[in-house]
Amino acid sequence: MPPTQPELAEQPDTGSETGPDTGRTVLDARDLSRALTRISHEILERNRGSRDLVLLGIPTRGVHLAHRIAAKISEVEGIDVPVGSLDVTMYRDDLRMRPARALLPTEIPPGGIDDKTVVLVDDVLYSGRTIRAALDAMNDIGRPRAVRLAVLVDRGHRDLPIRADFVGKNLPTSTAESVAVRLEEHDGEDSVTIR
Repeated sequence: MPPTQPELAEQPDTGSETGPDTGRTVLDARDLSRALTRISHEILERNRGSRDLVLLGIPTRGVHLAHRIAAKISEVEGIDVPVGSLDVTMYRDDLRMRPARALLPTEIPPGGIDDKTVVLVDDVLYSGRTIRAALDAMNDIGRPRAVRLAVLVDRGHRDLPIRADFVGKNLPTSTAESVAVRLEEHDGEDSVTIR
């Protein structure tokens, strides 16, 4: 499948760029897989197994990462963890300053999120604004027992007091640099680069 064009709304807030890479590779496909395996095990340890666990990916790449984490948890636990997606577009505090984009569907697993441990999954944690929007969106859907955050890359530079519980790679950057996350399902390859 050829790579698709990225959504413009993702780029400024996450610090993630998705165009052709010319930067320095910080995670190749093997490193990325190992990071997701580690995150999966950390989620299981923190949750004491997979009971009442739900993964919600933030489109676009967060959804793919959530499915990969669920598959790795299934390998260990032998059960399927429910996975959904949470479009935060209408909850963003910068909606007026961004180009319009089509809303993506929010898909909540059949068992819902009430009284569950929900792990939000995203590709890059940068300012924290996307996660704040995700928390607001989740409040309109249900009331989880606990909410955790898993990110592939934490690049720092928070505008809000938000911290990830599970991190694949801490990647200190300057605000002038950008982080490009590419995933096989969306971009045709797995890599994380910095430029």
